[in-house]
Parts: sequence; C-alpha cells; structure tokens
Amino acid sequence: MAITLYWEDLLPGSVRELGTTSLTAQQIKEFAAQYDPQPFHLDEEAARQSHFGGLVASGWQTAAVCMKLTVENMLSHAASMGSPGLESLKWLKPVFPGDQLSLRHTILESRPLKSRPDTGMVRSRWELFNQDGHKVLEMEGYGMFGRRHPAS
Repeated sequence: MAITLYWEDLLPGSVRELGTTSLTAQQIKEFAAQYDPQPFHLDEEAARQSHFGGLVASGWQTAAVCMKLTVENMLSHAASMGSPGLESLKWLKPVFPGDQLSLRHTILESRPLKSRPDTGMVRSRWELFNQDGHKVLEMEGYGMFGRRHPAS
C-alpha cells in the first residue's frame, strides 16, 4: 500500500475512527492460554464464578486489538517509524465475547524531532468502546512518523 499519511497530516485535535471488531470466546481462550492464563480468561465456568460473571478478554488482548485496528486502518498507509512507548494504559471495563469494539484515535500533540529532521513525534489517545458506548480501554502514547518535507 502506498504511503499517504505523513507527520504533517497528523494535526493536533484530529480524530479518526479506526474500525470495529469483536472477539469470540475461542479467541479469548487462545490468547489467554498463551499470554494471560488466568481462570476468568480461560474457563467459562470459572469465569461465571468470578467477579466478572463470565468469560472476559485479557486487557493485553484488548490492547492488541487496538494495535491491529491502528495498523489496518492507519499505520498501513502511514510513514510510521515505530513508537518509543506509552504514557498510560487503562482497562476501564471488561470485554466479553461478542462485544463490538470500536476504536477512536485522537492526536493530542505533534512536534518535529530536532535530532532527526526527517521525523516527527505525535502523542495520541486511543479509546476503545463497546457496542453500548462504554469506554473499555484508554491509552496514550507516542508515535514517530516520517516527514513529507524533512527539515534542512
């Protein structure tokens, strides 16, 4: 896919809807078995007995969902140069099998990197909502993007 999104295009205050997806019980269990093997992620009966009242996705899986939607609907056509990390990650509500998850991405700040004239830094907020409009995840962090017109 051709690059169509550069640092100059990522203006503070801009908002992008980055798609919708859902997780099946099987996907939740498979992820949990490999990365977060807690009973309420692995076993439906144990999950019913937990404070969640049913099988729930790992918070790490919901963060991975955000990454996938970001790549598919933004980074795949951006001059992305990676990320130095996140400032915050909050899991606000549980994600259940079949929940329809929608991702919103907001640019908070943008600045050129003095040490790398071909690169700009962007601070963003990602918000993941379920089908009822409840925010289930919020994270803020940084991304580096190539500049269409590098500084001289």
